[in-house]
Order: sequence, then C-alpha cells, then structure tokens
Amino acid sequence: MTFRIRDATIADAPLVTEFNARLATESEGKQLQRGRLEPGVRAILGDPAGRGRYFLACEAEAILGQLSITYEWSDWRNGWFWWFQSVYVAPDARQRGVFSALFNHVLALAQTRPDVCGLRLYVDDRNTGAQQVYAARGMQRAGYHVMELDFQSPAKGEN
Repeated sequence: MTFRIRDATIADAPLVTEFNARLATESEGKQLQRGRLEPGVRAILGDPAGRGRYFLACEAEAILGQLSITYEWSDWRNGWFWWFQSVYVAPDARQRGVFSALFNHVLALAQTRPDVCGLRLYVDDRNTGAQQVYAARGMQRAGYHVMELDFQSPAKGEN
C-alpha cells in the first residue's frame, strides 16, 4: 500500500496532540496533561529546523499515523542523530504498512544528508512488539540505558 507522507503543520496540532495522548496511554499507561502536551507539539511544529519535525502518513484525506524526529549532535561522529519519537498509527490502520512508509521516508531523507550520522529511538522495555518492528527494519540495541532526572514529573496519581 502506498501512503502519502507529508510534514505536519501548525494546523495539524490538534490531531498530533491527540495521537500523542493516545500513544502515552497505550504504550505506557500515562494520561498526559493536554495543557502541557499541545504547546509542546506546537513548539516543534513552529520550529522544524531547531526542535524537530513531525511527519504524517495520509491516505486520501485521512491521517493514519505520525512520527517525529528530534536532533542530537554527536561530537564523536561529527554529525546529527535523528531520534524517532511520538510514533503512532491509528488502530484501524495498523498492520497496513503505515509505520514502514513513515520509516522509509525519514530514512531516505536522512541518507541524503551528509551531516546525519544515524537514526535512533528509545522504546519501552515492555513493548516487545514495537521492538520487533524496529529490529525488522535493521535497528539494533545500542547498548545504552536511558537515565533521566525529570523536572516535569506529574504529581503522584497524575501522569
């Protein structure tokens, strides 16, 4: 199946926000605060060269899925890693190649850029299905553990 992949725009912010909220619930059981989430989405959409980009997979007028990339400079490689984030495919569009279309689009873009040294993502340890999907596209465990000190953690009982 062929999907049209396009950059998201500010006009897509409500749907991207909704997809991100669903992603957090489905993958981590978290209920994100929309008052924080939507401005975060809008910050990326308003600054694609600095903060990142969202890509949308479309079929006719329907938006079926999304992924975003953010950027990390690697002094070791003198290049940019593009990090996949906010990967979401609508439930009725799963198993139809939507993620593959998004992945292949970003991979092709990255491979045209001599300043991009690789693609990375993080995936929840319990999300074995997603890990299999990423491995099938040639991605490998990097040998790192993600550690954080989160200054925006929700209050107890909130996510």
